[in-house]
Amino acid sequence: MTTVTRWWFVRHAPVVGVTGKIYGSDDVQCDTSDIAAFQVLARTLPGEGIWLTSHLSRAKLTAQCIAQAGLAYPDPIVEERLGEQDFGKWQGSSWNEMEATDPDAYSEFWREPARNAPPGGESFADLIVRTAETIDQYTVDYAGKDIVAVCHGGTIRAAVAHILDLTPELGMSFTIDTLSVTRLEHVEGGLLRGKGGAWRIGAINQPSHGRDNGIIR
Repeated sequence: MTTVTRWWFVRHAPVVGVTGKIYGSDDVQCDTSDIAAFQVLARTLPGEGIWLTSHLSRAKLTAQCIAQAGLAYPDPIVEERLGEQDFGKWQGSSWNEMEATDPDAYSEFWREPARNAPPGGESFADLIVRTAETIDQYTVDYAGKDIVAVCHGGTIRAAVAHILDLTPELGMSFTIDTLSVTRLEHVEGGLLRGKGGAWRIGAINQPSHGRDNGIIR
């Protein structure tokens, strides 16, 4: 019998108070007023299986709002490796402020923005590595389960890059909206890239706003 492990990635609710700023792994507030979107998520996501959130409050609060919209699920595991990319000293600044503060570091970063790390932070390539480690571990530990991960746009791009074996540059090309669903499925026993199974994509950036697609199997 084929074992399929389904990952359901949900990006957190929209952030507030950081317009024009890079907030990265800062713990910023989010707007949870879109009740209709949470109701769609509650009807779309599986209540059984494993639930994960990052350690940041916007991910935890988004998961709580999905429960309040009518979906009962197990207590989430808080997984710090699913946190957003750390922009180090640049967090809380605009791009113009970054350039003005440290023009040399800013110029160097933009030579390879997917692979270079901001001062004191991590690169998107680094984010792919830790996201991949997390996905691979939970896919083995919870094979055949539904795994719901409420996390961040950068983390979800990194997940897609990992399962498709994309370069960091190509991984950054995906749009991941707030409160969207990205569904990735691991089929055990496949031969793809010698990883012990093949990956397939169910959906990327599926909107919850104004749509009720039902549970997708």
